[in-house]
Amino acid sequence: MPIQYLKETDSPDFKPLVRRGFQLGWVKQQQRPVMPEQAEIIARWKQDKAIMLPALLDLVDWQADIEQSHQLMQSTLESGELSPSLDLPPYPDRLADQLPLVASSMEEHDEQGIEKVYFDAVSEQNDEEAVAEDLWCKASWLSFLEDDASLRFRFSFGMESLEDVAADPVRQLWASKLCDAIFPESAALTQNSQLLPILHEMLDGQPAFVERIVYFNAPRGGAQMHHDVERGHDGVVFGQLSGSTFWLALSKPTLIDELISFANDQSNAADISAVISNESDQSDLHQLLKDETALSDYMDENDHELVEAIMDRCPPFIEHLIAQGFAYILHAGDVLLMPQRDLDNCVWHSVCCLGDEPGEAVSFAIRKEADV
Repeated sequence: MPIQYLKETDSPDFKPLVRRGFQLGWVKQQQRPVMPEQAEIIARWKQDKAIMLPALLDLVDWQADIEQSHQLMQSTLESGELSPSLDLPPYPDRLADQLPLVASSMEEHDEQGIEKVYFDAVSEQNDEEAVAEDLWCKASWLSFLEDDASLRFRFSFGMESLEDVAADPVRQLWASKLCDAIFPESAALTQNSQLLPILHEMLDGQPAFVERIVYFNAPRGGAQMHHDVERGHDGVVFGQLSGSTFWLALSKPTLIDELISFANDQSNAADISAVISNESDQSDLHQLLKDETALSDYMDENDHELVEAIMDRCPPFIEHLIAQGFAYILHAGDVLLMPQRDLDNCVWHSVCCLGDEPGEAVSFAIRKEADV
């Protein structure tokens, strides 16, 4: 088994899985995976399976930019603002006249939001003509916990969560260019000569990297089990640029099967009771597990605590998924592909930071490039 799991250990060879106040066990990578053949990558994608591409990214030429981005992360943490840092070198030269910063707003309505910074894209031929308006970069916390310093920088446009971003490929393109300007190390992924042919075959056309997020997963932080389905997008490409992360990633139907298998095993009853103590809730869970359609619908609700408790806070279930081969450890240079075909077949995934330092990573939605 490439990843070994222990519920408890004091061995320095094992890294702790700690996320949002919960100790979830310890892991050790027994062996690094090898690069799969392109045919296997395409087949797994079509089967709605996550695919790890180890050591794909050559980061040698991007180390100065990665270090600069860590400084941006640190200054955002310390000041609670993003826009002042973007007024300092090297950002004015990167943004130049084509992507002027036009406004900013402190995201007081969003408990996890820090600041949203707005830009317009200006025509190179006519500096008074805006070719794309209301582009933004939003800095946010990943959780509500004070000891979790994990941040994300999200790039998009328009009304957040209300606008159909897939309907406006022009502004999607310019939001991606904004990401390139602030985080130029994105090109280690978007211009990768090995990755592009793979994505071209997957999508049957030139890939576009849209709705971009740059993550800094910090110790004790990370993301709980979720999906990234959005209309018009085929999946997500995640690239680790520094640091290390632990992942669980599997298709929704498979996750449902594993939840049912785990919960119906009487040897796990005490472990389920430890995270779902209320007997009425336990009864509701087992009723859900008898109907896969109802369980699938329940997982799509914003509040799906009965399964969230098992997926995100039950160490034996995490051990169970690792044993089934759904775990990945990513180091700098590694890539993880996750199909997001639709709500019923997407890859669900969770993330933990490994190690004592925050790491930078990029998570970009992909779709076939539109004619614009």
